[in-house]
Amino acid sequence: MYEAYALDALDPPERTALEAHLATGCAECAKSVAEARWLVSQLGYLAPQAAASDKLKGRLMQTVRSEAKSKSSSLVVTAAGTTSSGIPYWLSAGIAALLLLALYFAWDAHRLKQELRASNEGNQRTEQLVASVKSEYAATQQKLAAMEEQMAKMHRENAILTDPSSVKIMLAAQKIQAPQIVAMWHAKYGIVLTGQKVPMPSGNRVLQLWLIPKAPGGKPMPAMTVRPDANGNFVILVANPPVAGSDTKTLAITEEPAGGSSAPTTAPKWVGAMT
Repeated sequence: MYEAYALDALDPPERTALEAHLATGCAECAKSVAEARWLVSQLGYLAPQAAASDKLKGRLMQTVRSEAKSKSSSLVVTAAGTTSSGIPYWLSAGIAALLLLALYFAWDAHRLKQELRASNEGNQRTEQLVASVKSEYAATQQKLAAMEEQMAKMHRENAILTDPSSVKIMLAAQKIQAPQIVAMWHAKYGIVLTGQKVPMPSGNRVLQLWLIPKAPGGKPMPAMTVRPDANGNFVILVANPPVAGSDTKTLAITEEPAGGSSAPTTAPKWVGAMT
C-alpha cells in the first residue's frame, strides 16, 4: 500500500492502520514509504507528452460509459491545494492519469491482440482494417516499452540517491556565479547528476560531464551531456561511467558544442574532487 499511501489514495481505515504501524517505528516500512513518495514526486515529470487521437478518445469514452452503467461506485475528486502528505493535487492527478493510461494501454494491447487472432481465424475483415489494427497494436507496445524504460530509470536513480554507500561529490562553480552541482556515485548503479538554477549555455551549446582519472597523464573521459530546462534545472543518469569511481580523481563540467566533444574545448565551469 506504499504507493497508494503516497498518492493519498487509501481509504480512511487502511490509512489509519498503516500510520499506526509506521508509528511503531518500523524502519523497513518507513523506508518504503519514503521511496514511494520520491517515486510519486518524480513520475509526473517523466510522463511522455502525447495527444490521444479522436478515435482513441471515442473508444475510451465508450468504455467509460459502459463501465458507468454496470458499476454504482463513483470517483470523488477533492479540489484542495495539496494532499495530507504534502503532494500537490495537480501532481497526484497527473500521476494517477499516467497509471490509468498504462492500464488502458495494456488492456488495449490485449484487445487488439484478440482482434488480430480473430482475423487470422477466418473473419472477413478487410486488409485495410487488419493493417490498421496491427499498426495500433505496434504503437501501443512501443508506448508500454517506453513507460517501462522510464520506470526502470527512475528506480535506478532512486537506488543511487538513497543508498548509504553512494558517494556524494559537490562540484563548485569556477569563476562564474552559479550554484553547486551535486553528483551521487554508486559503484553498481552509476552516477546521478543534479543541478538547480544553472545558467543556460550560450546558443545551442550543452554542458558535458568529464571524469578525470587518477593515473598520471590520464585524459578526461567524456560522459553525458545535458541542457538545463527553462528554470535551469536538470537531472541526468550516467548508468555506465567510462571510469570506475575508485580510479577517478575529479569530476568536471564544461560547456561544449551540441552533441558533446571527445575532449574538452573550454575550461571547466564546475569541478568536484572524489572524497
